[in-house]
Amino acid sequence: QVQLVESGGGLVQPGGSLRLSCAASGRILSIKDMGWYRQGSGKQRELVAFITSGGSTNYADSVKGRFTISRDNAKVYLQMGSLKPEDTAVYYCNAKIVEVGGGIKYEYNYWGQGTQVTVSS
Repeated sequence: QVQLVESGGGLVQPGGSLRLSCAASGRILSIKDMGWYRQGSGKQRELVAFITSGGSTNYADSVKGRFTISRDNAKVYLQMGSLKPEDTAVYYCNAKIVEVGGGIKYEYNYWGQGTQVTVSS
């Protein structure tokens, strides 16, 4: 069984910074895209940023220039800067992971449990 475990959320003042981390563990053959999503209160879950296995990145317009996604083996990070109250949300790690079972490769989409980020003075 594969797990994604997030850490790094918390309360920060507007203009501040936070770094989120997510570690994948379990029976992993390889990891394709990894990303971060967020869901504010009463809102739909939205893509924040993702990074491919080759290192290409994509960001939501609302976070471009403020957030940076990176990865290292089975870990993905989100460095958040110049935080705004509208960045307040539960942030979820996501990964497309390839596993092997009975000699056959399977690709699954996994989610972390979520970590709360609150931007408030």
